[in-house]
Amino acid sequence: MGDSNFVDYVKIYARSGKGGRGSTHFRREKYIPFGGPDGGDGGDGGNVILRGDRNYWTLLHLKFERHILAGHGQNGSGRLSKGKNGEDKTIPVPLGTVVFNGETGEFITDISRDKQEFILLKGGRGGKGNNYFKTATNQAPRYAQPGEPYQEKRIILQLKLLADVGLVGFPNAGKSTLLSVVSAAKPKIADYPFTTLEPSLGIVNVSDGRSFVMADIPGIIEGASEGKGLGLRFLRHIERNSALLFIIPADSEDIKKDYETLLTELVRYNPELIDKQKILAVSKSDMLDSELEQALAEDLPECVSSIFISSFTQKGIPALKNLLWKTLNEQPFHDLESIVRKPVDIRPADLDDVDFEGEPEE
Repeated sequence: MGDSNFVDYVKIYARSGKGGRGSTHFRREKYIPFGGPDGGDGGDGGNVILRGDRNYWTLLHLKFERHILAGHGQNGSGRLSKGKNGEDKTIPVPLGTVVFNGETGEFITDISRDKQEFILLKGGRGGKGNNYFKTATNQAPRYAQPGEPYQEKRIILQLKLLADVGLVGFPNAGKSTLLSVVSAAKPKIADYPFTTLEPSLGIVNVSDGRSFVMADIPGIIEGASEGKGLGLRFLRHIERNSALLFIIPADSEDIKKDYETLLTELVRYNPELIDKQKILAVSKSDMLDSELEQALAEDLPECVSSIFISSFTQKGIPALKNLLWKTLNEQPFHDLESIVRKPVDIRPADLDDVDFEGEPEE
């Protein structure tokens, strides 16, 4: 996965700019030997700003930019000249990026809207020059303020995909094949487990210009919520889907048990996932005759809507798309800012291996 262009987790060192010093300067011109103080203020340090950008869908552009440094404010000078402000450093991030403190794991912010901005680190204010301190009783102050120091922080950026429907299933259940059939996405498809090593997004067209976004994540195995397989790394991409589509193949030994196992892993990871709309699709049903399909239907979970589909023969695909569209419109879309953030997003192991490659020299 080292060569993958999909990057959903980066660790960086960020530093704002320090404020410039105020000037201790006095006006000295011909015939004006005692012109009084005219020291200018120092410039403000630059801020480090996070900005949502819908044109990004991964954190790849930050993978090798480990130090984000804003500019320092320049010092003030004579003739009331204010120092130049330091240059802000704006970090564009894809929508759905969650920011955590890299040392404590504490949640900082969530970028979920295009052009949404958040000042991660505020630059130091510039110091006041001696002209600022001039009074009627102290007309020649010989002191000025130093600039405020910079702020620094080690942060972790995590991306959680924003999609309407999330595909949930065991490895090799047919999730990627379904996504390739209902959308223009071209995920890798092969006849072995864990073919999908990174999430994929596809736009599903229903009819009359109606569409929704579907997300495929790597297969979940039993124990994924405890870190087994690839599940833990990608389970967070399920959290922001409005509906969950469970894919279980028709040749499963026990479809109901498999559904309960998948649901258990999701709830162990985040209990709030139990409240999402859920649909069960029995894939590879082209191998079933009508009698066998009827027999399987009687044993399916009663608490979830179910449908038999086949990506190979297109059986049930139009009905599935209509069912998903109906489900999405019955369920109000989640307000991303109200999503509960869980400590599981940052684990001690994630913090132990933080490598910020040292702090940059001044």
